[in-house]
Amino acid sequence: DAEVWKWYKQYGHAIDGQLERLGASLDWSRRVFTMDDERSNAVQEAFVRLFDEGHVYRSTRLVHWSPHLRSAISDIEVEYDDIPTPRDIKIPCNKGGSRVVRAGEIDIFVYRVQGQCDEIRVATTRLETMLGDAAIAVHPDDSRYKHLHGCSVVHPMDGRVIPIICDAELADPEVGTGAVKVNYGLQLGVMH
Repeated sequence: DAEVWKWYKQYGHAIDGQLERLGASLDWSRRVFTMDDERSNAVQEAFVRLFDEGHVYRSTRLVHWSPHLRSAISDIEVEYDDIPTPRDIKIPCNKGGSRVVRAGEIDIFVYRVQGQCDEIRVATTRLETMLGDAAIAVHPDDSRYKHLHGCSVVHPMDGRVIPIICDAELADPEVGTGAVKVNYGLQLGVMH
């Protein structure tokens, strides 16, 4: 709390000055700090009420992380770009400038089947999502994986045991290896 008020005392008037210079016509007598007790209590009460009514929930989810902003960003702030073939793209750096990275490359990871001398190979262009893996999905009719229905795999990075699930919508036997990583960010990861 003390740090918030310290920041407000240092920068609050500068923000007001910027608004005035922009020509904002505001009733300054009604100005409040949004982190004061009254407003903070109102936000907390509203949040608890929404939680109690089931509109807000806590869960493990994959988020969009911006290394440039060093913050999570919402789905509506993400610019999606379909990259049909690998190519170099320029991305901003934390300390200004930019750097070139290779995007659209497919990497294959091997997930060892728990308790068996078998494995599932999964192709991905999104290496950064691997820590959010909740399952490996295969098509229920894919003969390559029928013997693995109901089994689990060992995550290659952290050793977690995650299930092999059957899903005809997500896994396409004709695409890649036919096995797909499922993360907590997908509703499928919660449903299964």
